[in-house]
Amino acid sequence: MAFPSWHDLRFKLDVSGYSGSNLGAPQHAFFIMGGPQYDRSVRRERFFAHALFGNGGFNRSWGPNGALGGTASFSALLGGGLDTPLSRHIGIRVEGDYQHTNLALIQSEVDPAPFRVSGLPNSFGRFSTGLVWTPRVDPAREMATRKSGLPKKPVESELAFETRASFGHYHIFAGTWWSYLWLAGLEYDRHSWGNFIGARMDYVAEILPVVILKQPSTTDAFGDPLAPGHEMIAGLGIAPIGVRMLWRDGKRWKPYFIAKGGMIGFNQKALSKYASYENFTLQQSTGIQFRLHHRWDARVGVSDFHFSNAFLVPSNPGIDEMMYDAVLCYHLGKREED
Repeated sequence: MAFPSWHDLRFKLDVSGYSGSNLGAPQHAFFIMGGPQYDRSVRRERFFAHALFGNGGFNRSWGPNGALGGTASFSALLGGGLDTPLSRHIGIRVEGDYQHTNLALIQSEVDPAPFRVSGLPNSFGRFSTGLVWTPRVDPAREMATRKSGLPKKPVESELAFETRASFGHYHIFAGTWWSYLWLAGLEYDRHSWGNFIGARMDYVAEILPVVILKQPSTTDAFGDPLAPGHEMIAGLGIAPIGVRMLWRDGKRWKPYFIAKGGMIGFNQKALSKYASYENFTLQQSTGIQFRLHHRWDARVGVSDFHFSNAFLVPSNPGIDEMMYDAVLCYHLGKREED
């Protein structure tokens, strides 16, 4: 699913699955990735290129002859393709991609330490074809707007002062749930991509100057505690790529959904002494934004904050934090009430 474009650039989500067998073992995988896509039309055809990043999930016994392996990995997808139209809204898509993962085998269920063997691939090719549906703006209405001579409406943008705190965990792409996270920072939202399924589409970027992680003092390679006691470590986060869907724009209460991606770093190794200082982040949040004043809104919701190091080092505990969000939003630019 690709969102409306801005200067031929759009945000894209890709969810894919695979089921088969190889070297005597069943293999079942699914991937959730997102990132930028660039489009260019040449006559009737539309060519596109994308760079997507995210996570993959796998069955445990995917290794040769059913050998046990890791069940989660960072994934990157680079490629592109073309769409050729069959009608006004339907076309045929042909796409080819290069895909990279960091999968590794593990010692056993009791000792799931990852290890690599010679010949185990990390790079794959992916080819797909199918039908694509493309909604289009009414050209007559768009031309009438351009010829009206009316001044352009100022672009809506806002600055959000946010705080978040953990209230629980769950296991999807992560291996530990013994740590807790507190965040505070700034988020910038700008109306950049028109509307989609009734929602205003905004570009989102975030900086988190306050990051506090409470983690067990002594852990194994998977983030599991080996002794009682916790320690607090500090960090800094940034998420330069994000999108917000805001429904009921201009009303007193507005449901929203936000997805962001970036990195987070700590002053010592996070989740395990065998892991890394820097980690990749993937966030999703949903809730309600309420009007307080013509300049100020309040936003309350819940979010999932995932971070892991994508197996850039052998130890990758990762964590999925369930968090509550409390946010104050200040509308930038000139407002009608000013």
